[in-house]
Amino acid sequence: MTEPFVLEKEQTLSLPEWKGNASNLIVGFTTKNGGVSEGQFSTLNMGLHVNDSVDAVCQNKEILASRLNIPTKNWVGCDQTHEDKIIKVNSHDKGKGVYSYSTALAGTDGIYTDSENILLTLCFADCVPLYFYSKEHSLVGIAHAGWKGTVKNIAGNMINRWMEDGVNIDTIQVAIGPAISAQAYIVDDHVVNRVMDALPDVEKGTYMKEVSRGQYALDLKKVNFELLLKAGVKERNILCSSFCTSSNESLFFSHRRDKGKTGRMMSFIGLKGADIE
Repeated sequence: MTEPFVLEKEQTLSLPEWKGNASNLIVGFTTKNGGVSEGQFSTLNMGLHVNDSVDAVCQNKEILASRLNIPTKNWVGCDQTHEDKIIKVNSHDKGKGVYSYSTALAGTDGIYTDSENILLTLCFADCVPLYFYSKEHSLVGIAHAGWKGTVKNIAGNMINRWMEDGVNIDTIQVAIGPAISAQAYIVDDHVVNRVMDALPDVEKGTYMKEVSRGQYALDLKKVNFELLLKAGVKERNILCSSFCTSSNESLFFSHRRDKGKTGRMMSFIGLKGADIE
């Protein structure tokens, strides 16, 4: 399978397959490069909650805003608590979580909108970024799926929310972004048992491999892929990145690799309108 996320500029990976079919779609994932942060946050840290200089993070966001041609006052961010809460946002939410972590949407790990000129943003350093798009319904969304959010089925919950809003599931496209690979993500029985509970009808060898007694290499991207299929998304409508945030040290921050002392990349998606200011 061809890698769907392509390095576009120093700072960003894009999704050409989606953007090629929608001129007003803004979608991508940042790298760790091309910013102003220093030390362990070098250089394009997008996370306000990791003890980096707030001024540096805000400058990094302005660099990305200039690249995307959508001002930071139009962005929306969440505080990401590894839960499965999903919120539909609108113009009243613009600016939340952009310059201060305290103003982010509380207790939220998934957001979506049908409003133009809003950039949905979430931060990552190994967890799975999920992108959702229905061109026919002018709807975009993103979700943050660490193992806890994954087993709570935040992926399927987003699909269910959209279907409740009247979206035809055949129109829903999903992209699974860069995240830690199974080879770099070793977990214990507690985590694996929760995953098996979430996917009782899927052979566990599909998404994990025992590497030693009580230790397993877990493919979180594959788990989310299976949960999306379970929710009814067509396999042909799911793209999955092969990028591993842990092994690609030149491109990505990694919480596991860097032992918690690191920055954050940002997933982003939005629909640009003609009247953007």
